[in-house]
Amino acid sequence: MTLKKSWVASANDPKHPFPLNNLPYGVFSTGDDEPRCGVAIGDMILDLAAAEAEGLVALADYPLFDVPYWNDLMEEGPAVWAALRDRLTALLAAGAKQRDAVEPLLVPMAEATLHMPLVVSEYTDFYAGRNHAFNVGTMFRGPENALPPNWLHIPIGYNGRASSVVVSGTPVRRPWGQLKSPDHALPAFLPCRRFDIELEMGAIVGTPSDGPITVQEADDHIFGYVLLNDWSARDIQAWEYQPLGPFQAKATATSISPWIVTKAALEPFRTDTPAREFELLDHLKDCGPMLYDIELEVTMAPEGKPATTIARTNYKEMYYSAAQQLAHHTTSGCPMNVGDLLGSGTISGATKPERGSLLELSWGGKEPLTLDTGETRTFIEDGDTLTLTGAARGEGYTIGFGDCVGKVLPALENPYQR
Repeated sequence: MTLKKSWVASANDPKHPFPLNNLPYGVFSTGDDEPRCGVAIGDMILDLAAAEAEGLVALADYPLFDVPYWNDLMEEGPAVWAALRDRLTALLAAGAKQRDAVEPLLVPMAEATLHMPLVVSEYTDFYAGRNHAFNVGTMFRGPENALPPNWLHIPIGYNGRASSVVVSGTPVRRPWGQLKSPDHALPAFLPCRRFDIELEMGAIVGTPSDGPITVQEADDHIFGYVLLNDWSARDIQAWEYQPLGPFQAKATATSISPWIVTKAALEPFRTDTPAREFELLDHLKDCGPMLYDIELEVTMAPEGKPATTIARTNYKEMYYSAAQQLAHHTTSGCPMNVGDLLGSGTISGATKPERGSLLELSWGGKEPLTLDTGETRTFIEDGDTLTLTGAARGEGYTIGFGDCVGKVLPALENPYQR
């Protein structure tokens, strides 16, 4: 597919993340206005609440877009999702007959504040990147026992905290927690000393289910994708995770990018999951290309200093797709809700520059990274800003997600010794 031309000039730049081919969904406000639904087109935002009020977009007998979330549209189902995309394309394409009516409804992105694009119903994080799982397992158990016996047969995951999901730009406070260093006999309550990121993609469930669904049905139920940073307190995790897995180590924050890129926009970039050592059981078998060719990058910027790119990888490195993760989630009869968020698990490639976490990049702290500023890092220091970016590249156009940014603030004083 080639670039679709728009009358919004900036959308026709081949490097701009928001061409007419994309049309991602977000929530924005300007000044003292209430947050509402908007669509990114070039360096502008189409005020969709206003377009609906003007009768330019009419998909239901009641308003869908005068609210600060996209859940209402998701609940309308895939046919309405497709109708909205078709209508937006018609309004914003080069030569659109209603340009004069639409143009006053465009808001410069530089003047807008972006908010959470959805109400997250529930959040599940997976551990479905093979390179990441192998690297972490090797650090703790050696290469011969790196992957747990079940890992090649099911996408492993845990139920996280929807209340901790925040939009890009929200500062992240270094957490306190119970830690136990190898050289201490008893644990202590301290600020996290090994704070980390995990480079992930997040899939948003747009269609509810009640009972098991197939991989193809699961793919049909996904509304869109965001970049996702699963902030991780590694030292808290090391002490708490046995035998039930992560808990407080993952509850500080999960950052997502501000724009939901629809599955429709990503269709040209579908790709297959990797070759497998074992055939998956029927409920998890691949039924076509279910991953996407999305280039991913992580930068780190110390306080007041320029950023250094510390990792580059690709979403196609995943071992299990979001559709397989969602299908597996339903096998027990677990109901899935509109607005459920599924984290992919850390996305790492086969080489060191492709590793999606500092735990891997510094090999557990033994191999410090040197930034372009000359400073070194094993884990995140106070004042560091981490930025995740993603782009799918077509013929003459780019599909972007908007940056997923978080700055780490110092831990507060001990909350239990005031």
